[in-house]
Order: sequence, then C-alpha cells, then structure tokens
Amino acid sequence: MSIPVVLASQSPSRRDVLYTAGVCPIIRVSHVDEPAALERAAADSGMTVQDLSIEQRVMILAQAKAQAVFRAYRDVAGAADEAHGDQVTAYPLQAVASSNGTSAADDGGNTGDANNGNDTAPAERSTFTRDFSGIEVPIASQPIAQVPANRDGIAHSAVGPLIIGCDSMFLFDGECYGKPHDADVAQQRLRAMRGCNGELWTGHCVIDFATGRVARGASHATVRFGDYSDQEIERYIATGEPLEVAGSFTLEGFGSAFIEGIDGDPHGVMGVSLPLLRRLTAQLGIEWTDLWNVSRGVPAGTSKKEATQPVPPKETVHQPGDGWVSCACGRRHWGTNGAAGVLLARRDPQTGAVSDIVMQHRAVWSAEGGTWGIPGGAIADGESPIEGALRESFEEANITSQDIEVVGSYREEHGPWAYTTVFAFEKPGRRVMPCANDDESLEIEWVPFDRVPERRLLTALRTDWPNFAARLQQLAASYGESHAAPGNAAAEQSA
Repeated sequence: MSIPVVLASQSPSRRDVLYTAGVCPIIRVSHVDEPAALERAAADSGMTVQDLSIEQRVMILAQAKAQAVFRAYRDVAGAADEAHGDQVTAYPLQAVASSNGTSAADDGGNTGDANNGNDTAPAERSTFTRDFSGIEVPIASQPIAQVPANRDGIAHSAVGPLIIGCDSMFLFDGECYGKPHDADVAQQRLRAMRGCNGELWTGHCVIDFATGRVARGASHATVRFGDYSDQEIERYIATGEPLEVAGSFTLEGFGSAFIEGIDGDPHGVMGVSLPLLRRLTAQLGIEWTDLWNVSRGVPAGTSKKEATQPVPPKETVHQPGDGWVSCACGRRHWGTNGAAGVLLARRDPQTGAVSDIVMQHRAVWSAEGGTWGIPGGAIADGESPIEGALRESFEEANITSQDIEVVGSYREEHGPWAYTTVFAFEKPGRRVMPCANDDESLEIEWVPFDRVPERRLLTALRTDWPNFAARLQQLAASYGESHAAPGNAAAEQSA
C-alpha cells in the first residue's frame, strides 16, 4: 500500500496537480487564521508583518496549516488509540446463506425499501443497505483493543501519512498580494498587472505524521502578463475565479489566456511545486513513487451515484478509499476499504442516561438521500475503522475528536465490505457543537433519544436502531462514577 498523503488545503488546483501526478490526497482543511499566524510569527521575531519578506510569509503560513492538520490527526489517532469497550461483529450473510436455502445475494423478501419509497429506480435501490431485520444474525464480541484492524491505523504507522501544507502569494511592484476576495480589489490588481511581470511564491511544509519530522521549502516563478482589455478584466471577474486565488489569476483556468509566459516551475504557480515536494519527501527518507495511489481509486470526478441519480456538487472531493464495492449481499456499498461512522450520544446531567444523539440529514444526491443517519463515510487508505469514523464525523458534522470518548463499536461484516458504527459519548465537561461542514448533509443536529424512530431513517440505521438504543443505554449505565455526566451548563441542549 502506498503512503497516504493529507493535503491541508481545499484548493482544487492543488488537489488536481497532485492527482494528475499520481497522488490522490485526503483533504483536511486547516482553518488557520492567516493574519493572526503572521502577526504571531512576526512578533516572535521582534518584527511587524510588513517587515516579513514574501518568502517568510508563505513559509510561515504553509507550516501553520500543516501543523494545524497534524494536531487534528493527532487528536483523531489519540481518540482512536484510547478507545475502550467491546466491538460486536455481526455476520448477516452467514445467516442469510443458511436460512431456507436463500442465497446471500438474494434479498429473500427483506428489501427494507418500503420506508424509503418503492418508486425508486433499480439503480438507486442497489445502493440501499440490506434490511436484515427478522433474521437471527451470528455475532462475536471482543475488546476493541484486541481487534487487529484497530491496531493498523495511523496511530501505529511506521511512516506517514504525509501532511502537506502550502500557501501562495504574489509579489508585484514590491507588494505582497494574497487572495483579493473582493471584485473591486481584483479589478484594481488586474489592471495594474497587465503587460507587466510579477513573482508567484508558494511555501511548502511536509510533516511525516508517524515521526513528526518536518521538511520545508519555497518555490517561485516569474509570471508575464499580456495586455488584456478592461472588458476582459470585467468578464474574467464575473467568472468568480480570480477572487479566491493568490494574485487574482490562475494558470489552469479562465485566466490562462492572459498569461504570456512563466519563468520557473509552472506547478508552483498552480499552488504546489511537484519537483520541490519530491525533494522534501526525499529529505524525510521517502520515495516520491511510494505516494502514487491513483490507479487504485476511481477516476477523478466519478460521482457517488449512477447517471440516473442526482449528481453531487462539483466541489465534492474524491479521496483515497472512495468508490463502490459490489458486495456478496447483492448490493453496492460505498468505500473500497469499508466505511464507518460515529454514533455520538449526550448524557443527561442528572441521571447519566442517554438524552440525545447527533444525526445527519443526508444530501439528496447521496445513497438513500433525504434519510437520516449518523455522520460517516468511506475509510481512507491507512486508517483504522475508528480513525476513519472520527475523521469523517468531523468533516461532515464538526464532531471534534478531543471532545469525545469512544466506548464501543458495532461492525456489520459482509466479507468484501464492512460498516463500523463507533459508539461515543461527550467527554465530561466537553460540549460538541455539530454543524454541516460539507455538502454531504442537509442538516446536522442533536436529536432527542426517544424521537429518533420518528425520523425517516437510513435503512441500516432503521434496522439496527433497537439494538443500538439498548446498547447505548447499557453503556451509559456502566460508564462509572469516574466519568460523571457533564454539569448542567455544559449539557444544555443546542437549539
């Protein structure tokens, strides 16, 4: 298996540059406050931000982004490594195959589609998880710490994942330009830049998560602009492209026709220098070719649905582990490494009983779109199921790993694919504020525990909810005096 790469950026151009070079990265946005990071770094050096060179600025921000994601992954790995309780594994296909001669690939009349409407197309129903209610399913139980898959994630990796942070700025006429954000600012800059030259600088910081080792470097190239017209500027700004890119232009988009030439590394102008990254990974003792993983994924841009289904937004990011698996149960499941999600519960401050759980109202373009489930998704390369669940739950629902405690799990094992439900509570004194962090959710909210069955549930959750509800209450009851429920203020319900 290749070494996983985490890109601390939501830049489509950086992602695309890496993908075309054979590296499909995991995307984890850093959410760094860039002005504050520059001010801190300048103050630490006894300087002002204006005293910092453009090279210093892009290096400071690249490192800040990489370190922020490093800390986030450390929280995920720590929460996964501290997980306790039992993993219950169910084997429904064994039961189906042995019941009255019904094959594992046959629904046996248990489609479970009635709850989701029978007017769905066959292609869509093929992505519905099988309803195994009414079937006595064999189960096995063992402590989470003894499950081999939970010891093979990033928390115990000898190398990687590699976390890449980048930041770009444009130097023109002695002034550093970042993203203009505003149409008027972009217009002023583009008018000043036409027929002239400037320098695009990109800072790079690579951190090997396993060892904590860091490699840094900056690239720059001279950009020569053509003599474009005011009307061309106005029409270019109307595309929206120049508002959120350093220097108000791109080399690979609408703006490419206005650039006469590049002196230096063109990939650096697009936000990430491949030759520099190869040198930085070599400094960490890693071969660049060990990062190649594209051939094992689905093609870039492949949607998560058939063409007959609603298409996900163009901004939806393909990541390692994304893709459909044709399962022995006769259905198709999302996640080439399996999938996982977090069932996060809040406990009543007086009784300690479960009072609410975090639920996700699924986007209409997703499998069984419009139903309610728990935040989760495909497990990325190199992750354990628990790590994948924790990462996905943050990306989709803002569930922060440092604020929760994993107390058990349930794995539905299908052979070529499995889904792991991770049971978790808020840590004493901590409060999770869930929200929809990406386009995979219509909404995310705390739902009262006894109101869950009233929602239109995802087939798998509807099937499993009676057992999940009972287990959550048992886990809450056995949580112990050392894990007293949060105080009233910390446990107030969110609106």
